[in-house]
Amino acid sequence: MDHRPEELLISVITDMIRGDRHVAVGAASPIPGCAALLAQAEADRRFDVTILHSRRHNRFTDGARELFDTAAQGRIDTFFLGGVQIDGHGNINLVGVGDYPHLEKRFSGSFGSALMYFVVPKVILFREEHSPRTLVDKVDFVSAPGTSAPDIYRPGGPHALVTGKAVFAFDREDGGFHLRSTHPGVTVDELVRATGFTFAYSDDVGETPIPSAGRLARLRREIAPKVLEFYPEFTNRVFGKFLGPST
Repeated sequence: MDHRPEELLISVITDMIRGDRHVAVGAASPIPGCAALLAQAEADRRFDVTILHSRRHNRFTDGARELFDTAAQGRIDTFFLGGVQIDGHGNINLVGVGDYPHLEKRFSGSFGSALMYFVVPKVILFREEHSPRTLVDKVDFVSAPGTSAPDIYRPGGPHALVTGKAVFAFDREDGGFHLRSTHPGVTVDELVRATGFTFAYSDDVGETPIPSAGRLARLRREIAPKVLEFYPEFTNRVFGKFLGPST
């Protein structure tokens, strides 16, 4: 069964969060949001999902403040972060590009990214664009650091990086990324040229598994109508032909 690139990324993230108890998804994250709901649908035990932009899948009544409190109490297993820039040490930049404070372009800001990065055990970094512009040797501004000194209490941190070309695991001991797989049609040489930071990889890097026909069917028929509520533009673009007239 043919699949779209977005469906491959959803499937990859779904496999990463199996076994979790509580997955939280922040603002403007339709692919992680779909993955969280798909993992919940596939789970054979309790699997809680919080999506801040949803009314149905959000038990919080006080927005991000409750999210931060829950994370600080150790009651969120996985969260997702992105960035204008991500570097090879897992640092993320959500502030802007250029020489701070005289930035060439300013973005929305860090918000609670630093807190979530420190307290959530498994933070999955996510960025569809995979280019030297976004995956840089060193971020222009550190919104949230990927690693901390040994004497700093930090139960959380980066677990993996998922992009439109590959999947990386983060090694907290050496503070860098290791290539886990490349997406179908992407070579390691191509990936090296498209990445602004250096990363470790073996000679037998595998290919990212494509989603099964059963998983795709469930994603399109069961998950897509759910996310239409809070990600309408994304849902219609990716799943529009699979949505019935009632949706």
